[in-house]
Amino acid sequence: MEMLRTGEWATYKKYLDRQRKMSPWQFQSLPQNVNDFADFEYLGNITIGTPDQSFIVVLDTGSANLWIPGPSCKANCDSKHKFDSSKSSTFDKNGQSWTIQYGSGAAAGILGQDTVKIGATGESQLSIPKTTFGIANQISPDFKSDATDGIFGLAFTTLAVDGVVPPLINAIKQGVLDQPLFSVFLEHRGTLTNVGGGVFTYGAVDTTNCGPVIGYQPLSSATYFQFKANRFRLGKYLNAKVVDVISDTGTSFLGGPSVVIDEMAKQAGATYDILGEAYIIDCDATPGPLGVTIGGHDYQIQHYNYIADVGDGTCVLTLFPMDFGGFGPTWILGDPFIRQYCNIYDLGNLRMGFAPSLQPAPTTSSKLGS
Repeated sequence: MEMLRTGEWATYKKYLDRQRKMSPWQFQSLPQNVNDFADFEYLGNITIGTPDQSFIVVLDTGSANLWIPGPSCKANCDSKHKFDSSKSSTFDKNGQSWTIQYGSGAAAGILGQDTVKIGATGESQLSIPKTTFGIANQISPDFKSDATDGIFGLAFTTLAVDGVVPPLINAIKQGVLDQPLFSVFLEHRGTLTNVGGGVFTYGAVDTTNCGPVIGYQPLSSATYFQFKANRFRLGKYLNAKVVDVISDTGTSFLGGPSVVIDEMAKQAGATYDILGEAYIIDCDATPGPLGVTIGGHDYQIQHYNYIADVGDGTCVLTLFPMDFGGFGPTWILGDPFIRQYCNIYDLGNLRMGFAPSLQPAPTTSSKLGS
């Protein structure tokens, strides 16, 4: 070995030893493939415990707690994978009770601590030892028929119920990531269900599925991934008010003030169906892009990313009205926005980055389908 002959090996070995002492875990990044469920939900695999127990979870930037069902969860849990702490040699009991209420759905149970790994057994995984998570003994009917077992919150500790440190924040604190960030690429797969639909990349910016970063925007609140935006427009309608918005992988639609959403729906040629609580639009409609300005950059969401086929020849605008009365974010930029632009969640620098998705636009013949 050349380094041994020249005497450089001793110096290099000291460098390696110093690096190992600085971080007992190997720095790494991990691309995790996720499955798309009709463009309404994107789910990924995790394992908990030793040996691995496997679960399917919503990777949710709009919340900050990890929970999965436990053996005592009966109602609404029949089809779920359940975590059995007695089968894990690395489990530590906590016992504190918790309750989480989401925009739709709720869960409750007790806390525990174990090794959580992002990714499926047999694939590359990101291992996060000593992670506190919820073991649900009850979940609401909203989750009963959902393909997911639980929720994997990716937001900040300040948003977490009971101040539990979220898994990815724990990974960053333990120094297991190359960089304290992750990026999300979501695909448009139309009506297809349980098919490959994107990549969450932990510890690195995805340069395979995403183009060059257009711009970064500082967070206005490190609870959600919340930041300022202005100039929301569609067709001839423009709303230029500066507001707080959040990027939320766990929300299927774009949410905004009812007055603004109503005007955008009119511009798109959609009509509100009171019974279905949705804006109905012709499946062949091709309204112009829905524009959002963030940090002086204009982002254009094309119609195929904000119109969804819900079956039986019915299509809806993926927009919903929400009015918090001055509390909370004014807009939720959910999956339609993230399908158009890769989102970079830079926890270390408290900022969001946006890059064009490299997924080609669907052909005319495929319309809103796959």
